[in-house]
Amino acid sequence: MGRLGLTEILVIVGIVILLFGGKKIPELMKGLGSGIKEFKNAAKDDQSAPAVKKEEETK
Repeated sequence: MGRLGLTEILVIVGIVILLFGGKKIPELMKGLGSGIKEFKNAAKDDQSAPAVKKEEETK
């Protein structure tokens, strides 16, 4: 329970194709990829920000 099998994945993919059509899916994946990239960059910037603050506090 909670794991997706091959049948469930195929049903989900089939529904997505029916809803969005074959031509719209690459655009959706491109948008999803750029969103993930922005999220990773923001997370990386957030991790480096405290180090800068610590350096400023010691001065």
